[in-house]
Amino acid sequence: MKKILLEDEKVIIYKQDNIDYLQFKRLLEYPNLIHAYTLKSKGELNFVPEYQDSEMLEKSKQKICKVLGLQTQNIVKPHQTHTNIVKKVTEPIEKFNDVDGMITGKTKIALCTTSADCTTFLIYDPVKHVIGNIHSGWRGTVQKIGQNAIKEMIEAYGSKPKDIICCICPHIRKCHFEVETDVMELFKKEFRNLSLGEGIIEKGQIIDGKQKYDIDTTKINIELLKQAGLKQENIIDSGICTVCNESQFHSYRAHKQQSGRNAGIICRY
Repeated sequence: MKKILLEDEKVIIYKQDNIDYLQFKRLLEYPNLIHAYTLKSKGELNFVPEYQDSEMLEKSKQKICKVLGLQTQNIVKPHQTHTNIVKKVTEPIEKFNDVDGMITGKTKIALCTTSADCTTFLIYDPVKHVIGNIHSGWRGTVQKIGQNAIKEMIEAYGSKPKDIICCICPHIRKCHFEVETDVMELFKKEFRNLSLGEGIIEKGQIIDGKQKYDIDTTKINIELLKQAGLKQENIIDSGICTVCNESQFHSYRAHKQQSGRNAGIICRY
């Protein structure tokens, strides 16, 4: 039995068989799509890297696949290393190293990325029937992986940016994305010509004699997607901060090395 835990104008969080997962209302408009962003589910789901706990990872895959009606053998999960590399997937048996984004026009291939505060983009082009799943931590954001994904969809499948829908999953927000001068300078240099308005980078507190800065990566990514040609109405932000909601979502900023991983999944049938 499926129960609604939370609903607003953009997302619904469901509980089914003790598994909690978030879905976007916009993507639910397409019955040929299956998608989800997982919650901790009281310890039931943790998509940790295989080298940490392969048994936990496998159990988590099986549980979410059962709920969503997917086959575990159809999940494609890359080895993510905070790159801006986006690959085209043609077979579910493909393996990808040093890859943080995937796109495919094939059916029954479930694209999966994992995160613990990093931004996950679930992407769909309903005209060319192409899906994408992108992992963008702060390094990926600086390297503009979101724009790279759109470019790859255009080149590989002839997608038009005006048709593409991008859903932004829960991630760390400006309220908790606190960095030091070195990271701030990277953002300042890379996005100095981006029309972002005020408040994207703000001085925070001084801790142990070091000036901290708060950065709004959400607004930066939205502006990058718009710059790539996406319509404002086709960019749907969940509005959820993983750190503010660390009891529900795995968060590296909140739990450091003890943190687990959330999973973003998208598949077309």
